[in-house]
Amino acid sequence: MMANGDRRMKTTVNGISVHYELAGPPQAPVVTMSHSLATNLAMFDPTAAALRTRFRVLRYDTRGHGQTDAPQGAYSLGQLAADARALLATLGIARTHWVGVSMGGMIGQTLALESPGLFASLALCDTASRIPDEARATWDDRVRIAETRGMEPLVEPTIARWFTEPFRATRPDVVEPVRAMIRATPTAGYAGCCHAIKPLDLTERLRAIAIPTLILVGEDDPGTPVAASRAMHERIGGSTLVILKSAAHLANLEQPDAFNRALLDFLESLP
Repeated sequence: MMANGDRRMKTTVNGISVHYELAGPPQAPVVTMSHSLATNLAMFDPTAAALRTRFRVLRYDTRGHGQTDAPQGAYSLGQLAADARALLATLGIARTHWVGVSMGGMIGQTLALESPGLFASLALCDTASRIPDEARATWDDRVRIAETRGMEPLVEPTIARWFTEPFRATRPDVVEPVRAMIRATPTAGYAGCCHAIKPLDLTERLRAIAIPTLILVGEDDPGTPVAASRAMHERIGGSTLVILKSAAHLANLEQPDAFNRALLDFLESLP
């Protein structure tokens, strides 16, 4: 049962139907959560539970994911940022804290550069500001697999990157729902977002970000490694870098207590 004032709904923004959940005290500061590629807003269940007594938590399914529309064709990070900006405007949210994991962190960087007034703070989690040239062919491979064979061949390689081996072996209660999210991602949405991620190249623009910023990364993240977080930290003035032990790419699910503590400490330190 959702509390009074909480809602899980759909609204039309930027030409698509977007699924979202808004929960927590109606007058509290808003925290918006943006999920990784091939998941949906449920990946933030532990984080939302930790925050929503003190914050108004907005979670939404990104274009091409969950219960949000999945149009055919290539998407762009600018388009994904425009979706988020339009959702916030539709909900009457003029200012928000932003928590983005992986692709959600890329959307957050894009928005922070385009519309800095939207953000009270920025949390960039297990993400990157640039896709290296040598890695771009990997994104073409993922698109080809999804479009020709569906999501199933992508499930196990993705899980292997997202969680450490000991966690995969001992926590099926967490890993199995994530497998199901990957499997259920519309192929058009997955491919569309791969096209958006592939040309990412924001590193040298990050010095323009003057928003209070937390950078969180799992020490064992192979996809967006600690080096990628250090590159962002070095360029965003005054940013805080936290490296979480015994965590890979979905650090918020592998080490939820440490992740949530770092995030809450950061949010509560702000004026």
